[in-house]
Amino acid sequence: MSNPLRPAQPKIIAVANQKGGVGKTTTTINLGAALCELGNKVLIVDLDPQGNASTGLGIETEDRALTTYDLLLDEAELNDVILPTSTVGLSLIPATVDLSSADIELIANEKRSYLLHDALRQPAMDNHQFDVVLIDCPPSLNLLTVNAMVASHSVLVPLQSEFFALEGLSQLMLTVREVRQSANTSLRIEGIVLTMYDARNNLSQMVEADARANLGELVFETVIPRNVRVSEAPSYALPVLAYDTGSKGAAAYRALATELTQKYNRVA
Repeated sequence: MSNPLRPAQPKIIAVANQKGGVGKTTTTINLGAALCELGNKVLIVDLDPQGNASTGLGIETEDRALTTYDLLLDEAELNDVILPTSTVGLSLIPATVDLSSADIELIANEKRSYLLHDALRQPAMDNHQFDVVLIDCPPSLNLLTVNAMVASHSVLVPLQSEFFALEGLSQLMLTVREVRQSANTSLRIEGIVLTMYDARNNLSQMVEADARANLGELVFETVIPRNVRVSEAPSYALPVLAYDTGSKGAAAYRALATELTQKYNRVA
């Protein structure tokens, strides 16, 4: 039975696509920043051994004393691994290349699929009063991604607006179904967000039409344009909303955050 005196738990969303280069980390960072602009407290969990979300938010490698590796495999305390970022309301659990060996080390652990689920539900989580947790998954359907899905309420899938975009999506959907049947019965697809969209390009329009025809309301109305400011922002260790607040990319992520919030309000 849930404790009525315990603060409301955050919405946990895994941002996942086993295909690399689709804008997964970019979406995690900028959606997080846009949700903060709407008044939310957001935690990003960097679950990718490349650590791009950590770098993109200005956390240098030498400042990542404790990481998601320590949270999962060494049972580190949440309070010790959460770091502030330069974006008001946005916090981060960083990652380093150490996480690349986690898959092998997790195999021997009988709770291997539930470690992130349990870590994000430590009582210490209540003290932070996060509204949303975004998990930046690695570009593969490995044990780390399964951990993210078991820990999450939903999965948000960035889909690149290019040829073969829908290929591989069926495997991701199958993984979600398997996790739902075995470990997290309430897991759902939050939605598909089209990224790197070029309205002048017939191919982008064809991919969008194909996605909406096959996936219907699962596809967000908001599309993320191919925008040079979005590409430049990580090199300045800033979300595009801070790097160029008036850019088309910033406007698109604000629209996505609003659409996501409205969707949750309808569900609630």
